[in-house]
Amino acid sequence: MTLVSRLLARVLALALLVPAHATLAQDSARMAVPFGVGERLEYEVRFGALRVGGGSMEVEGIKDVRGRETWHTVFTVRGGTFFYRVNDRYESWIDTRTGNSLRFRQDLNEGSRDVERNFEIFPERAVFTENGEAEQPSVSNPLDDGSFLYFLRTIPLTVGETYTFDRYFRPDRNPVTIKVLRRERIRVAAGEFDAIVVQPVIKSRGIFSENGHAEVWLSDDDNHIMLQMKSGLKIGSLNLYLKSYRPAAARTSAK
Repeated sequence: MTLVSRLLARVLALALLVPAHATLAQDSARMAVPFGVGERLEYEVRFGALRVGGGSMEVEGIKDVRGRETWHTVFTVRGGTFFYRVNDRYESWIDTRTGNSLRFRQDLNEGSRDVERNFEIFPERAVFTENGEAEQPSVSNPLDDGSFLYFLRTIPLTVGETYTFDRYFRPDRNPVTIKVLRRERIRVAAGEFDAIVVQPVIKSRGIFSENGHAEVWLSDDDNHIMLQMKSGLKIGSLNLYLKSYRPAAARTSAK
């Protein structure tokens, strides 16, 4: 895996169109969450002490996936050094009623590597497909790496506790473990914040692997926005630092 793939692996997919007459879930049925359409976080990306580019996380809109209403989230990383460039885009479509991942897409342009992976995830049957190939077993309440960061913002976080979830959409990589390490006050370009530090661990290669030693700083408030992320990789440290935060727009009814 490349560095950026290790940063935030697997976020969601391009797939089947739904009929024009399909109806969306009612707005009143949406989960109560600390994010919404229009929320955007901008990050500075550093490799060790070297500033190498920028990134963003955004809830772009409400989208229809197979007749279900979803939050469409987008994570991008762009930039690089004089010998290595990246321009990556990761997308998730998250069911607004259940929080389950329904779609997952990676579009990775890293050096000479150009890869697109499209996943369609079916919680009701606990299966998923990759690039339209044969179905593979999944779990009944699936999450990918991107949607897990949003899910993380919805759960209570108590310092010293370890939470485990069998919700990763690839069953052989469960359980996902969330260790709540400590509280501290940090300063990033966006300002000074009280933060709660967590360590996600997934049974896979990459930044959230058991040997990756990634830590995520979330704001110690009801929003739990991601303030910074640091990874400890064999070849160096790839880190994100919050530059700006735009909160969600006022909630409106689904069209």
